[in-house]
Amino acid sequence: MPWWIWLILALFMLAMLVIGVIYAIVHALRASKVIGGVVSDVSARLAEMNVDEEGGNTPRRAIFTEPLAVAAERYSDAHVGVIERKERRRDLHAATWRRWSHFND
Repeated sequence: MPWWIWLILALFMLAMLVIGVIYAIVHALRASKVIGGVVSDVSARLAEMNVDEEGGNTPRRAIFTEPLAVAAERYSDAHVGVIERKERRRDLHAATWRRWSHFND
């Protein structure tokens, strides 16, 4: 093969390497922005979880160190929330079906 074909192939290879490196850098920078947003969101949520109900900054004690009555009360409060969410979802579902039943009237 003539020397100029080798030159064209070598230049093409170098151009593809440079384009690949630029592509990788651009996508790495975009990914770092996304990851930074996720990290800040997660840290904000973790900070919210550590704040006590009264607004203090002391985390709750582990449940196995509390008396059994405290654990039962926490469980019943959480279960009340679960039941309320299920009822709210059931009511929204019924309202949607009522709305759909009169759609073509």
